[in-house]
Amino acid sequence: MQPVIELDELVLRDFTRGDVALVQSASTTSIPDTTTVPSTAGVAEALEYIERQQGRLSSGRSYAYCVARAGDDVAVGYVGLNLRNVDRGRASLGYWVGQDHRGHGYAAQALTGLAQWASCVLEIPRLELYVEPRNVASIRTAERAGFEREGLLRSWETVAGVRRDMWMYSLIA
Repeated sequence: MQPVIELDELVLRDFTRGDVALVQSASTTSIPDTTTVPSTAGVAEALEYIERQQGRLSSGRSYAYCVARAGDDVAVGYVGLNLRNVDRGRASLGYWVGQDHRGHGYAAQALTGLAQWASCVLEIPRLELYVEPRNVASIRTAERAGFEREGLLRSWETVAGVRRDMWMYSLIA
């Protein structure tokens, strides 16, 4: 199990079988285009996603957190820390919030909390994230969390079958 990270209004915790509804909801949006969330809303697919998230830390690849409200433990989103380049002093973060939970600042709070934890506890000196230029909400979230835009990475990633540019953001410890 990965450590639970308690924030003001949120808790970053492991995904559980009880989070199926959040994953199903996310599967009906554009979230599957840039994540491993299934593009179908079935219970079986949602449970497979949850199982993959639960196994990420034991594989050494990443921390994968369910973002839940502290008061009632309702799952509202995801935030993760990819360790692929941690041996080079950097890691990347990703995040999403279910469509029914947007507009409350959950993504910025979760991103800020995980970034602070990664910098202070894991002592990772450089944190990165990548955002499509057209994703205004994600850009605002990154900037609210203290990330600074460094530049445009042209044709950086395939999104929904199309090569897309991405803004590179970073947070230096």
